[in-house]
Amino acid sequence: MDTGILILRLLVGLLIAGHGVQKVSRRLGGKGLEGGAAEFRADGFRGGALTALAAGGGQIGSGLLLAAGLLTPLAATGAVGVMTVALTVKRHNGLWVQNDGYEYPLVLIGTAAALAATGPGAWSVDAVLGLTPYPLGYAALALAAGIGSGLLTRLVLHRTPPPERRAEPRTAPSGGR
Repeated sequence: MDTGILILRLLVGLLIAGHGVQKVSRRLGGKGLEGGAAEFRADGFRGGALTALAAGGGQIGSGLLLAAGLLTPLAATGAVGVMTVALTVKRHNGLWVQNDGYEYPLVLIGTAAALAATGPGAWSVDAVLGLTPYPLGYAALALAAGIGSGLLTRLVLHRTPPPERRAEPRTAPSGGR
């Protein structure tokens, strides 16, 4: 069981961290901080570079903590939070990833929550430090705090598009010709 949890932690944690690296640099196929900021602006978020740095930093930090099995409930909270924001961006496209849907962020949310529930396993920094096992309630707290922080981030940083102006019907000027 510990081998399976290690593989899952490494896979998911490093993918989340790598996604964060892409947001803030040109590594791993990223478009640099400018590209990350442009992506957030295109998705309707304010803050530009600061938003990209916060999101990228959150992904890098939570991903590396998850991969190492260090402070696993906190790592899961961060992963769930950033992936909740991603899910809200993609939700209008439906579930499936081939339509740019929210399938992938949902899988990462579920995986992070599952790792918080199972614990990081014997081959983790948490185990070496004697922090495990975590109470099961920590998993519920990680899921609730992650979803809550993601939704709050969306609420605070996302711009509401201005209502479209409706074309006023044109009328001929009075006194007409």
